[in-house]
Amino acid sequence: MIAKIIMLIVFFAVMIAVGFYSRSKTKNVNDYVLGGRNVGPWITAFAFGTSYFSSVVFVGYAGQFGWKYGLSSTWIGLGNAFIGSLLAWLVLGRRTRVMTQKIQARTMPEYFGKRYDSKALRVAGAVISFIFLVPYTASIYNGLSRLFGMAFSIDYKICIIVMALLTAVYVIVGGYMATALNDFIQGIIMLIGICSVVYAVLLNNGGFLNALQELSKIKTDPTVTAQALQGSKGLFASFFGPDPLNLLGVVVLTSLGTWGLPQMVHKFYTIKDEKAVKTGTVVSTFFAVVVAGGCYFLGGFGRLYAAADIYKPDGSVMFDSIVPTMLQTLPDILIGIVVVLVLSASMSTLSSLVITSSSTITLDLIKETVAKNMKEKQQLITMRILVAVFVVVSVVLALNPPDFIAQLMGVSWGALAGAFLAPFMYGLYLKSVTKAAVWVGYIWGVGFTVVNMVFKIIPSPINAGAVTMLVGLILVPLVSLVTPKLSKEFTDEIFTCYDRQILVHASHSLEEETEDEQ
Repeated sequence: MIAKIIMLIVFFAVMIAVGFYSRSKTKNVNDYVLGGRNVGPWITAFAFGTSYFSSVVFVGYAGQFGWKYGLSSTWIGLGNAFIGSLLAWLVLGRRTRVMTQKIQARTMPEYFGKRYDSKALRVAGAVISFIFLVPYTASIYNGLSRLFGMAFSIDYKICIIVMALLTAVYVIVGGYMATALNDFIQGIIMLIGICSVVYAVLLNNGGFLNALQELSKIKTDPTVTAQALQGSKGLFASFFGPDPLNLLGVVVLTSLGTWGLPQMVHKFYTIKDEKAVKTGTVVSTFFAVVVAGGCYFLGGFGRLYAAADIYKPDGSVMFDSIVPTMLQTLPDILIGIVVVLVLSASMSTLSSLVITSSSTITLDLIKETVAKNMKEKQQLITMRILVAVFVVVSVVLALNPPDFIAQLMGVSWGALAGAFLAPFMYGLYLKSVTKAAVWVGYIWGVGFTVVNMVFKIIPSPINAGAVTMLVGLILVPLVSLVTPKLSKEFTDEIFTCYDRQILVHASHSLEEETEDEQ
């Protein structure tokens, strides 16, 4: 117990110290929101990865999808790595950095407003972000309750309040740079922690091969399989698992979804230079393979721990209890590492969400509607106040979650990515995207998500979110074909950002030699 407490104290002390260290680097709004667009490759990569994976993934998703799909749930982690990280950096990273600097956009709604010359799009984007980001913020506390109860036997409420206060302090004081530096430290903890936990769990089950053999003996059941596959053995240890179609839906939502989430895309705004793009692409992909792949791989062995305390009285499974149950048999020191791991995952995501929410509301809603003459210093003060407000709101929701919040958390990724992904990505590449197409993207993403919550057109919120994003990718270019275009002069001016020529060394680019050189 002493070792676990010391680990927590050191962890919290480092987080606060980084916040105050970063204070001197936060002199204006650009510094506070973007780190002055001067964030290095490793820090940017880790900031992207740690914002991606929170306690929801480690405790909730790993337990739930590991239980449903067995070892094939590892595909979710690999999808997160190669679609959600690698492909996102390749497709969005460089172009996002160049265009957002050209149009001086600091948030995703501001990008929509300036890229499509529409104040209304900017304000609407801010409202959508607020509605769906705040409940998502509350969800990240969910994975902590049982872990802290198991490790320290302390009240879940105390854990929430302490974590929220400490996160608020370093974000308010140091802004994005404090968040990014702490993300780097927290990311290293996550890498070490997940490798240690996977190794320990496999060791407790007689090694990988023995654990795999035991898993292959478990029969599938009606809760996760089609009628034709019920009672089959070996599917939980198989390549595609008992339900590959629904597994694909999870991969699409949790991987492609990051492309349209404001707090994820925001990381590309802050990139320092070309080296940061190249290094960030590799490092963030490696981070995702280890952390996400490790989490879902670990969850795939959840059925080997089918203890009585993971079932409700009606016989249904409490998915959030699966991973904590798996960890109960670990040595105390390793449990301490796991607690710090989950705290790291939670605090990194929380800090990213609250700084995104506060900057969006300040710059895209308040300044654009009721305080148009707000000065730089006032903007900074407002953002810091809103960080505290959003942390308090998330704590209140986490302590007393109403029923609709639980539903809203599950569909927030689908709504945000469904509304923003297509207009954002196409806007980086195509001059032909229209205002009307962006409005259709907004309406489709939010509208279908809300309608599906009520009428259950697609029973699974995961599959509904995946469909929302994919249909949005089709709707936006189709609507752009038949609606009025933005002026050619306006779009040409924006896209000149990609035409600027940059000289590079021969080690990076081969060009034809002139006759004189030959």
